[in-house]
Amino acid sequence: MRRNLEATIEAFPIAGLFTISRGSKTEAEVITCSISADGLSGRGECVPYRRYGETVEQVLADILAVRPAIAAGANRIEIQSLMKPGAARNAVDCALWDLEAKLTGTPVAERLGVVPHPITTAFTLSLAEPDAMAAAAAHNAQRPLLKVKLGTTDDTSRMRAVREAAPASRIIVDANEGWTEQNLEEHLHVAQEMRIDLIEQPLPAGEDALLARTQRLVPICADESVHATADLVGLRDRYDAVNIKLDKTGGLTEALHMKAEARRLGLGIMVGCMVGTSLAMAPAALLAQDVDYADLDGPLLLARDRQPGLDYEGSTLFPPPSALWG
Repeated sequence: MRRNLEATIEAFPIAGLFTISRGSKTEAEVITCSISADGLSGRGECVPYRRYGETVEQVLADILAVRPAIAAGANRIEIQSLMKPGAARNAVDCALWDLEAKLTGTPVAERLGVVPHPITTAFTLSLAEPDAMAAAAAHNAQRPLLKVKLGTTDDTSRMRAVREAAPASRIIVDANEGWTEQNLEEHLHVAQEMRIDLIEQPLPAGEDALLARTQRLVPICADESVHATADLVGLRDRYDAVNIKLDKTGGLTEALHMKAEARRLGLGIMVGCMVGTSLAMAPAALLAQDVDYADLDGPLLLARDRQPGLDYEGSTLFPPPSALWG
């Protein structure tokens, strides 16, 4: 059965401005991969991330480079060795999962042994001045789980402002590698005082050994420090949880292995995302069915999503429809 691979760059406007410690953006630039066979097509989406040395152009080239292998019949398992972990492999891997579901008539959820149900996703508040973050938190105070972007020398005022504005919400803070050895202890104490559930990647990847010698007053989750299954063993002394993102693992196939190994090691699990469309969230929504935290609000941050897209009611995310993926 001959298969054909195509990939295109697309841009989706963000509602307002999305800001983290490394900068701001007004649109989500994604790559959509389509693999077709017997008149059916499977799709996958990835979001190249400059923090990991990825550019849209290079990721697109990496996807198109495996076109001959796909045409020759390379499957998901073979793709794991033909492509490195990252955004490009994610798009190809998820497109193959989707195509397999269509060709066999067996949904991905069924193949995984999952009966999908609605899950609660975090809703992200961009980094801004404390007053602006308090206003955003107040506007979303009805949401059960907020994820707050931090990463400044004065995040204590931001944590206090958000907690005061959203007293009933559970809160994750994400420093995006923006804290330092000098302010880590102060921020941890304030996080504990403000009843923060989880702190994501406080220190730069590669400079996080300090966490093994720090009293972790609030559980700490690795993001930039963890990409694939092989990374997990070396993180157990410094992190309590890991953020699994398909754009880091290189797709659902590796993410499933990583999730199982994280569980075996006793690590908590968040399933997260880059800012992308419903097509990128759909496979992650199946991965997130039984994890500790889901952070799959990408489409909620966009001014325009794909159609059909995922259904959200507030912070409740419903299982992906087959017309979208899987």
